[in-house]
Amino acid sequence: MQIRKAIEADVQVIAQMWHLGWHQGHAAVVAAELVELRTPAEFVDRTRGHLAATSVAMRRGRIVGFFMVEGSELYQFYVDPDLKGSGVAAELMGHAEAALAGQRAHLACSVGNARAAAFYRKSGWELVRTGPYVVETSAGPFTVQEWRYEKSL
Repeated sequence: MQIRKAIEADVQVIAQMWHLGWHQGHAAVVAAELVELRTPAEFVDRTRGHLAATSVAMRRGRIVGFFMVEGSELYQFYVDPDLKGSGVAAELMGHAEAALAGQRAHLACSVGNARAAAFYRKSGWELVRTGPYVVETSAGPFTVQEWRYEKSL
C-alpha cells in the first residue's frame, strides 16, 4: 500500500467511496433528515472542501481507501467497501495513526455504527464518551450522537 496526498483528480473516486461507505455505516443509525442531505453531490463538495487534509491509499494504481486528518482528529476514514475484511483497513489505520503521531488523537463514530466501533476498539482506540457531535451538511450544522474514541499516538 502506498499513501499519498489527495489531488483534485481523486475527488470523484473519494466522494463515491465516502458516499457509499457513509450510507452503509450510518443511514440506519442517524436521523432521516441527515440521510436525505447525504447526496453524491454533497460528498463531492465535502471532498473538495477537505482535500488538503486527505491522504489516499493506493494499490495497483487504484485508490483503495482514504483518511482525513484535521488537527488531532482522524476526521474521516474509509476503505473501498469491496475490500472490507481484507486487512486493508488495518494497514491504512497504521498510516493514519502515523499522520497523528505525537498527539492524543480522537475520532467520532456515530452511535450505532457497530462495525466501525469494533474496528476502532480492535485498533486500540478507547471509547471515552458518548454525546453530541456537530457534522457539516449542505444545509448547515447538524447534531448527531457520537461515540468519541481517543488514542495516544
